[in-house]
Amino acid sequence: MPEELQQDEIDALLNQGEEKEEKKEEAPQEGQGDAPQEDADNAEADLLAQWEEALKEAKEAEQKQAAGQEKKEKKKEAPPAKSPQLEEFKSKRGGDEGHPSLDFILDIPLEISVEIGRSKMIINDLLKLSQGSIIELNKLAGEPAEIYVNQRLMARGEVVVVNDRFAVRLTEIISPQERIRQLGS
Repeated sequence: MPEELQQDEIDALLNQGEEKEEKKEEAPQEGQGDAPQEDADNAEADLLAQWEEALKEAKEAEQKQAAGQEKKEKKKEAPPAKSPQLEEFKSKRGGDEGHPSLDFILDIPLEISVEIGRSKMIINDLLKLSQGSIIELNKLAGEPAEIYVNQRLMARGEVVVVNDRFAVRLTEIISPQERIRQLGS
């Protein structure tokens, strides 16, 4: 029902619009004058004036927008680059020229141990040890002892007695390549 009422209302409005157009067409024929024609000319002139104003406003808006973008671009521009002021590194030289001083590492403590040989025992055998007991090692007499620095093999040597003390005379220093191989195993 509401749709039918709406459709009837639409038809009535359309009929009213057609009646007004018929009256406008009949008016000049009856010789009542040029009043409707003048009204149409005035309406057309008003419409043209409104269009001109709208075009002017659009141009002004475009100009303002372009000016705003130029200002933004100027703000985004980076300040001119300056060359950096760099200080030259001066290394402290010690001894010979061209060699850096190693004085800063001289105070680093290292643990050095010498391994003459190894042996495995069970706790029972360890408890039976007393003064004068002999422990058999896995190396033969005369084989080089191993020198470890911070638990890393660095050299090999032979055990000697100097002034009634044991000492080790270095016979071989492990090459850097061999040390790297030992790190992997």
